[in-house]
Amino acid sequence: MLLRVGRLNYAWSNTESLLIHMLAGLTGMEKSAAVVVFLSVSSTRGRIEMVERLAKLVRPAGPEQQELLELTGQFARLSAVRHRYNHSIWSFQEDGSISTILMRIADRRDRIHMGRKQTLGSGEMLQLDQDLEMLSQLNRNIWRFLLKYRYPID
Repeated sequence: MLLRVGRLNYAWSNTESLLIHMLAGLTGMEKSAAVVVFLSVSSTRGRIEMVERLAKLVRPAGPEQQELLELTGQFARLSAVRHRYNHSIWSFQEDGSISTILMRIADRRDRIHMGRKQTLGSGEMLQLDQDLEMLSQLNRNIWRFLLKYRYPID
């Protein structure tokens, strides 16, 4: 399981960095300037929203804008997977089982919920494998998009 999470982190970072090319292509700025803008926004969600807003601002409604928004939408949906595995406390039991405890507080009207615990079994591992494949496919699709619409890639 931990190797899968390592792969998730690697694939995520690699794919998130492609937002730099989108920023450069949408704004016409040098890639080095796009890196500064990318790094100045501290969350993935903020980076994705910035790219989406720029696409709506500077690209007319049409195939390019639609494709870009579909790609960022897929990316945003996959962020829940990364969040789950990277923002949890990991619990390793003597019997070899592994659980995650989500580091989130959910406020309710008269109480709070903390630390939802989930045991990671074979079903979760299979789902993570599928999510990793979706992330890899998203990476390839973003590269195709960048090349198709001649966004700066070097």
